[in-house]
Amino acid sequence: MATMVKLKVTQPNAKDDIFDLNNQAEDNRPREFSSAVKIQSWYRALRVRAYLKHLNKSAVEIQRHWRGFLGRKYYRHYLLTRAHQLKLQHYNNLATKIQRMWRGYFIRKYTFNFYSRKRYLEGLMVKNEIIRKELNNFAEQQEFLRQMKMEEADRQRTLKFAEHNHHLISTEVQPSIYNSPYKACPDEIEFHLHSVKPPATKRREKGEPQYDPAWRSYNLPPLQPLPPVNPKPQGPFRDPAEVQKQRYRPFNPSLRVETDFYSLQKARVKMREEEWVTRLFDDILQPFTHKVSYYEHLMHTDSKYGHLPYGREYFREEFPHRFLSTESFKLVVPPIPILDKLNKTYSKGEV
Repeated sequence: MATMVKLKVTQPNAKDDIFDLNNQAEDNRPREFSSAVKIQSWYRALRVRAYLKHLNKSAVEIQRHWRGFLGRKYYRHYLLTRAHQLKLQHYNNLATKIQRMWRGYFIRKYTFNFYSRKRYLEGLMVKNEIIRKELNNFAEQQEFLRQMKMEEADRQRTLKFAEHNHHLISTEVQPSIYNSPYKACPDEIEFHLHSVKPPATKRREKGEPQYDPAWRSYNLPPLQPLPPVNPKPQGPFRDPAEVQKQRYRPFNPSLRVETDFYSLQKARVKMREEEWVTRLFDDILQPFTHKVSYYEHLMHTDSKYGHLPYGREYFREEFPHRFLSTESFKLVVPPIPILDKLNKTYSKGEV
């Protein structure tokens, strides 16, 4: 109590000062709070970035060692396989060279003899010359026979013409058209007319009637008259009136042809119109549980690049059960043996 009295004597404005200091503290509280939040966010971000950097560095180190190990392993395997392939290729080339020399020697000595081949070709040339001469002689003979046939055909044609025109032969009283007195010598056809005889006439047999061949068709026996035609043909024939009616019957379309193609659409439109007439109001009825809600974006996801994958829940070592493993897969069909050799060499010298 004495202290309070002493303070009132020494500090008469202490109450006002305390009130002012309290007001200043309340005014500075939001700025101090925002400053504290910024410092905390910066510090936490620094910790997360440092942790992520450490994780990336560790992952890179592990990957580098693992890839180096795999690369050295594959390189050693490839080097051994390549060396073996080169050896096989070298041995194959030597074997091919030996086989080539031996086969050439064997073919030249036992199968393909140059001198015997030369003699065969010379004999073949001689044989070809002989066959060519025989073919030429045969062609000349065929040409000669063709000319003989043509000449014989012309001679027969001339003789036939002379037989049919034998009446044009010259006589002592009247020369023919082929033996004109104004020519030095008669035509060749005149000699053919003298060398042939006129065509012999057909002698009439005894009892054969005398008639002119041009009117022979009139002397044929008369044809027998046909039997009379029945007024109604026999058989399962229909009445002509019924056939005429069947032929010109009216068109009777099916139900599919009579029905309009757009009948279903028209029926739906008509049903909607009838339903609209019976409505009391045109507002669409909404259920009571329907609420229009808008999605509110979070602060750490409100980015055009999507969700920011940072934090302890997104680290892989925290959730190993989320990783894909081959144990969870089951084989439906047995494996194909040829696919096991994919990306591998098919040489028999594989090591």
